[in-house]
Amino acid sequence: MINWKEYIVSNPQIMYGKPVIKNTRVCVELILEKLAEGETIPSILEGYPHLKQESIYACLAYAMDSVKNETIYSLAS
Repeated sequence: MINWKEYIVSNPQIMYGKPVIKNTRVCVELILEKLAEGETIPSILEGYPHLKQESIYACLAYAMDSVKNETIYSLAS
């Protein structure tokens, strides 16, 4: 499994602190949105040639870690 911490950073001075791919202004959110809309990794890399495939996988790993330990509470009806 890829260590997303090697590829993803968050800095209040860059994109208002949103997580971005290191040394870019490309938000993790943007990459996840493109993938969710059905765009392929090769297509994303074509549009952002300065990114690497590992950066895309790091975005997915970041998302996975973000929801991995999420606790869901049932609301009383």
